[in-house]
Amino acid sequence: MHGDTRLPRNGKEGILFLLIISIISVNTIAPIIVGLERGFSKEVYIDTLKVIPFMWMIVVLSVRLVAGPIVGKVMPKFMGQTDGFNARILLNTLLNVTVLSILLSIIGTWVGTKQISLDPLKNFLHIWPRNFGIAFWIELLVAQPIARFAMKTLHARQDRKTESVNA
Repeated sequence: MHGDTRLPRNGKEGILFLLIISIISVNTIAPIIVGLERGFSKEVYIDTLKVIPFMWMIVVLSVRLVAGPIVGKVMPKFMGQTDGFNARILLNTLLNVTVLSILLSIIGTWVGTKQISLDPLKNFLHIWPRNFGIAFWIELLVAQPIARFAMKTLHARQDRKTESVNA
């Protein structure tokens, strides 16, 4: 997968990739989950928008400090040498969403209610599968494809620039 045009090739591109995915994810997943909890209304959506910047920071930190290291250790245990790009992306997405949805089902409730309580732990088996499902499909069908398309477009532009300089 290293060097694939659909993935970041360096740290700067990695940050851009993470920003694209996290901004799309937070702005879609959070409103859907909150809407399912409290009902879909303009007031609920506006309340959600107030929390999104905090959730975005939590998501980015969770990806970098928790999910990334865990997934990095677990991925090699499941991946084979002959597994293709799509299989690797699917497993990576599944593992990342699993870790993040577990964390954010708890932390997101605390941020959204503005209090730390045992409620998300008591209701975990009720809320986590739904949150996981929403996050997984948004990641798989929306956020990841858009971020990979952005990387492919960026790399095509860089390659054209390199070719014109070398010509």
